[in-house]
Amino acid sequence: MNDDQVLTIEEAAQFLKMTEKQVYELTRTRSQERMEHPFPAFSIHSKAKRVRKSDLMTWIDALAKQGARRVN
Repeated sequence: MNDDQVLTIEEAAQFLKMTEKQVYELTRTRSQERMEHPFPAFSIHSKAKRVRKSDLMTWIDALAKQGARRVN
């Protein structure tokens, strides 16, 4: 599977093992402003958000590094 694949919110939720509602919450402007590492979604139009898989993997790596720093 190509990491430059563009995922729907539903596909991103499945990949992250989250609900669609949880992923949509991550894409909200208010949530984005509060996060050190904003969720990497983009809008095609007002009712269609997408996530590039490579951006999602980078986001996961950043969160994992942040979590590792907190543990140490």
